[in-house]
Amino acid sequence: MDTSLITSLFNIEKPIIQAGMIWASGWRLASAVSNSGGLGIIGSGSMYPPILKEHIKKCKNATDKPFAVNVPLIYPDVEEHIKTIIEEKIPIVFTSAGNPKTWTSKLKEHGITVVHVVSSSKFAIKAEQAGCDAVVAEGFEAGGHNGREETTTFVLVPAVAKSVKIPVIAAGGIATGRQMKAAIVLGASAVQIGSRFVVSEEATSHMNFKNAVIEASEGDTVLSLKKLTPVRLLKNDFFERVARAEATCMDEEGLKNLLGRARAKRGMFEGDLIEGELEIGQVSSLIHSIQPAAHIVEEIWNEYLSIKL
Repeated sequence: MDTSLITSLFNIEKPIIQAGMIWASGWRLASAVSNSGGLGIIGSGSMYPPILKEHIKKCKNATDKPFAVNVPLIYPDVEEHIKTIIEEKIPIVFTSAGNPKTWTSKLKEHGITVVHVVSSSKFAIKAEQAGCDAVVAEGFEAGGHNGREETTTFVLVPAVAKSVKIPVIAAGGIATGRQMKAAIVLGASAVQIGSRFVVSEEATSHMNFKNAVIEASEGDTVLSLKKLTPVRLLKNDFFERVARAEATCMDEEGLKNLLGRARAKRGMFEGDLIEGELEIGQVSSLIHSIQPAAHIVEEIWNEYLSIKL
């Protein structure tokens, strides 16, 4: 697929996009990725409105390249975030976890490029109909909140690319240049990478969490809490309690009580590896070191370019 569809849409050099992950994607990471020629994204889902505004201003001071903001549409203060994005003239917004119809037209009225994250061809078509400029096709392998369909990236990307005319960005299970090449061959015009940037030097994720990710092996993550919002978790004591609860068919209310509040912050940001919620993708088993974001971008890009088909 033609990667220029995305590089020209976002005005970036490399079709590598850093995912807007909660508790990891602040201004330092976003600016570092954008300065490296990719597209950095501030993850607003774990930020109060004043904090988002602060991160945007600091990111503007740290880079003169385009960067984006990710907005989970289920976020309680989404109106405040949208207002800030418009006021600060953010050029690109990635929306997720909700109906793209809700805010796409409003954002586009202000000249903002809108991308929506989808887990199926059906939702990709709806995003295109809502006026989105591109979609992220995020497969079952991805970390964090995920689709209930459990469609893998290798199946999802060509299916979505066939179903819509707008550019497709592949996500889920991608951390290397070889995987990026495969995604492009399958019909994507770019890749979005989360887990590998979670363990970058600039990510705001806790060092305990970063170390747990680079020590992870195959099979150490599981898609859980499907009765609520499915989320891929690294196995720990909290996950084992969730697994036992699901095995005994605990109802939705019981699972909500078990999850409680700020569980992801506790694990990913504060470093509680026992009771925290540790959201990460399957590809963590291929990640073995903590690196500067610029090195990650260059390593992926150089490996991608080295593969001749």
